[in-house]
Amino acid sequence: MRIAYLEPFAGISGDMLLGAFVHAGISVEMLRETVDALSLGASLDIQKVDRSGISSIKVNVLVDGQLAEAAHSHDHGHSHGEHGHHHEAGHHSHDKPSHHHAHEARGLSDILALIKRASLPEPVKIRASRTFELLGAAEAKIHDVPIESIHFHEVGAVDAIVDVVLASAAAHALEIDAWYCSSLNVGSGTVECAHGRFPVPAPATTDLLRGAPTYSSGISMELVTPTGAALVRALDCQFGSAPAMRVNAIGYGAGTRNPAGFANVLRLSVGESEASANTSTEVVTVMETALDDLSPQVIAYVMEQALEKGALDVMCTPVLMKKNRPGNLLTILTDRQNISRLEDLIFRETSTLGLRIREEKRSILERRHVSVKTEWGAIRVKVASREGSEFHAAPEFEDCRQIAEQHTVPLKRVQEMALQAYRQSLA
Repeated sequence: MRIAYLEPFAGISGDMLLGAFVHAGISVEMLRETVDALSLGASLDIQKVDRSGISSIKVNVLVDGQLAEAAHSHDHGHSHGEHGHHHEAGHHSHDKPSHHHAHEARGLSDILALIKRASLPEPVKIRASRTFELLGAAEAKIHDVPIESIHFHEVGAVDAIVDVVLASAAAHALEIDAWYCSSLNVGSGTVECAHGRFPVPAPATTDLLRGAPTYSSGISMELVTPTGAALVRALDCQFGSAPAMRVNAIGYGAGTRNPAGFANVLRLSVGESEASANTSTEVVTVMETALDDLSPQVIAYVMEQALEKGALDVMCTPVLMKKNRPGNLLTILTDRQNISRLEDLIFRETSTLGLRIREEKRSILERRHVSVKTEWGAIRVKVASREGSEFHAAPEFEDCRQIAEQHTVPLKRVQEMALQAYRQSLA
């Protein structure tokens, strides 16, 4: 199985991911043809650069021969490609910037239509469209407005459309079966958003990284941009330490800034998975505690927080404790790297005086995501298999729920249509 592993120890943005793809061997000619297919008057400037001694690739998008980032930085601050100053992914229709260029303020429907009519492979269109749908949904949630009213002033600009579509094309060309990603370094400090300064990460980035393991190394920069976060989501990354793999290509994508003593690069490793019949087991850490004097509301909160802090799964089981008192057994499955932060969460938020921690082996099926097209948009289907034999296929609940809410369609109908679309794709 062909897999890829992203290491955003210096964060991730659209241009950093593109640079890593190019450095790992993706055809520059294919990328240029993809840019031409968008008919946006854009071109690529690809340079080999040095980031704290690391040779890496920097990809810049040019519009009419000018750097696309500079073309609209005067109106809205620096673009998504530069770490350090970044506005939210979009603004809803009530925002009225003083002035902007003709290629800005594109509505989500405009961008999706542009991608749809481009002469590109269907999987590329699906992933690129889903990336912008994720960005739009995050902004709509933050501003509490319908997704149709979101207009992209920064992320909708030409350079970001090119970044997203080219990253989708490169991912498709690599023919990756499963994507993996380490914890994301989000940086620190503040960022300029639509309505003033805000702590890093920006609101859209924070929402897009919900459930993903994040940390801050103390670097006072915005390291993960909304575009980068949306691409990580659209790639359906599984989070954790490096998977067992035979690496055959490594790429380093450069960020715009080059601060002293900080390698501002994204590393991408591509290779073959070592997973087989005798490696379909993995070691997982089990954390357990019994609670008999805690509000159900607090337990629910702790379960949500545990998932946000990197837990693989969280369960709560009713139990009878000493003196026949009813209680709850809280069980958390996690990787070793998250034990400390989950310990802090449980001791801080619950009434427990102790935790049981052990390691267990679990036998797992290989999992991958397939995007299918429905009348309401793209939906991910999780497919579980072993040694080439498929066992289960299930639509991702969050994708289905989002579509059900947006289009006022019964959830079960969305799930049924997603499964039907998946089965038809196998015919």
